[in-house]
Amino acid sequence: MKIRIKNGRVIDPASQLDARQDVYISDGKIVAISDYLDDFSADRVIDATGLLVIPGLVDLSVRLREPGQEHTATIQTETAAAAAGGVTTVCVPPDTDPVIDNPAVVELIEDRAKKAGRTMVLSIGAMTQNLGGELLAEMARLKAAGCVGISNGLSAIKNNVILQRAMAYAATMDMTLFLNAADPWLTKQGCVHQGAVSSRLGLGGIPESAETIGVSRDLILIEETGVRAHFHNLSCGKAVKLIRDAQNRGLPVTADVSAHHLHLSEHDLGNYDSLSHVLPPLRSIRDREQLQQGVREGVIAAISSHHQPLDRDDKLGPFAETQPGISGLETLLSLTLKLVEDDEIELQRAIAALTCNPADILGIDAGQLKTGAIADVCLVDPDSEFECQPLNFVSAGKNSPFAGWLFNHQVSHTLFHGRLVYERD
Repeated sequence: MKIRIKNGRVIDPASQLDARQDVYISDGKIVAISDYLDDFSADRVIDATGLLVIPGLVDLSVRLREPGQEHTATIQTETAAAAAGGVTTVCVPPDTDPVIDNPAVVELIEDRAKKAGRTMVLSIGAMTQNLGGELLAEMARLKAAGCVGISNGLSAIKNNVILQRAMAYAATMDMTLFLNAADPWLTKQGCVHQGAVSSRLGLGGIPESAETIGVSRDLILIEETGVRAHFHNLSCGKAVKLIRDAQNRGLPVTADVSAHHLHLSEHDLGNYDSLSHVLPPLRSIRDREQLQQGVREGVIAAISSHHQPLDRDDKLGPFAETQPGISGLETLLSLTLKLVEDDEIELQRAIAALTCNPADILGIDAGQLKTGAIADVCLVDPDSEFECQPLNFVSAGKNSPFAGWLFNHQVSHTLFHGRLVYERD
């Protein structure tokens, strides 16, 4: 199908483009971005007057719950949610069931994603077999199967020798290592940030040192092995400083933060609100400010949803016994652009953190609007005030603490490989 998107404000941070242009799409690719293109007969014209036209979003951490937890969500439901959120590329962490530690699981996910046909689904392979932290996974086979990197998910590797060997192996394979840095012993007994709020609520606390110790250890081994590494979901200001210092020393490290950590703090736990139960935990207001500063400076290159759809029952019961996680695909863009409205981040940097920056981290050709590029495009209405209503999410997971929040930026259309996969009613 030939599509012309006309009269939109086209923003492409990768090329520093910000202009009112038309985007011409044919055979799944962008053939031109210009005022007018002769001899282009569109099968469909999308009038983008008053809309932002940006690259499709690239999300570095999305749990689709398939395979293994199809009773909670599926690739079908969650890729539909991704499309509704303007996300055209998602990365799946290795902690599926079975674990992504062999090519067969990679092929299964890829096959089901192709059948769904709404977003590109990329797998992050397991660092160790069954995420057990003892035997290294066959990284060469995982890379050949299409994995964009390796990780041990949320399962900490306690043995530094194993981690060092995994990093050295990944370096020789030229694979990116995705890390969730946390000291397992300091994390084990807690469920919220250790501080005044945890004391008031009588809940076990996780100190920020759990993260800083984990980041420090990993950085030492990264420097020793030369592996390219990405830190998932930073939550505290001291970790941002460690990453900044490492980057200044020339280490090949990048980092992302969740959209919810840029907006919420430990004070949003209220009276045991389990919808705000996440790992790493929501930390202090000062930490939140330092995370925002990290994004402004570019120390934190990407903003991710860290999407974790959960059953309603998973959020019921005593706070410490509930499952951590937020259904974040459909609020990722709105939360990020709300930071622009609040003058916390400038527009180009915010969009870059959702598009070209995570694509660069993955080493894939995505997150850009340019002639010849795959036509993954998101159209955003910046003046469409709406109330967040998780019960109306496309995602099977309705677990969001943002119910009742008012947003001004809403996805109106999403194109994936030149096909319209979402259109707002």
